[in-house]
Amino acid sequence: MWKTRFIIAGLVLVILSMFLLVAGLLMVRWYQQGQRPVPRNTAVFLRNIQTLNHLVTVEQRLEKVVVLEDPPTGKLALLAGDNRVILVAHGVVKAGVDLSQITEKDMKWRGTNLILRLPSSQITDVYLDEQRTQLIEHKTGFLRRFDAQLPELARQQALHDMRRAAREYGILAEADQRARASLQKFLEPMGISVQFGE
Repeated sequence: MWKTRFIIAGLVLVILSMFLLVAGLLMVRWYQQGQRPVPRNTAVFLRNIQTLNHLVTVEQRLEKVVVLEDPPTGKLALLAGDNRVILVAHGVVKAGVDLSQITEKDMKWRGTNLILRLPSSQITDVYLDEQRTQLIEHKTGFLRRFDAQLPELARQQALHDMRRAAREYGILAEADQRARASLQKFLEPMGISVQFGE
């Protein structure tokens, strides 16, 4: 009689042990599936990011008054007078990041986190608002020839000054910050958490 009880108890223990073993394996597998990083195709994400191409993120509007003078030379310089142009220039400076420069070397995965190194931000465009830019004065000095190129030189000077002023106002740093925010919004619906490396 005791042998039968011993056999039954042994069978119960074996069945219980097998049940616990199977349950344990299922729990481990379930936990690993929840923790295992989702495989990411770097090339696919690279193409998705590169489709944004030049990501223009900042636009600054600037005003500049340019006074350009061309003093006379020669023996009659005192009598000839200056050629002078006064230009009130209204311009636009744009900056952003060229995402087409990103390569697979700039992308690393840590689990579901994408570590991305962005190219340096750059000024992408500088131009004058023609409707608001005005040539206030175009003076030709006495005994001087009319200089038709002077207004164009003033425009070029205005563009150069606006580009420099935009850099001083921090347009590149702002472009970098906005590019990062835009990429985070772009990748978030894909379930990607992005961090930016140097």
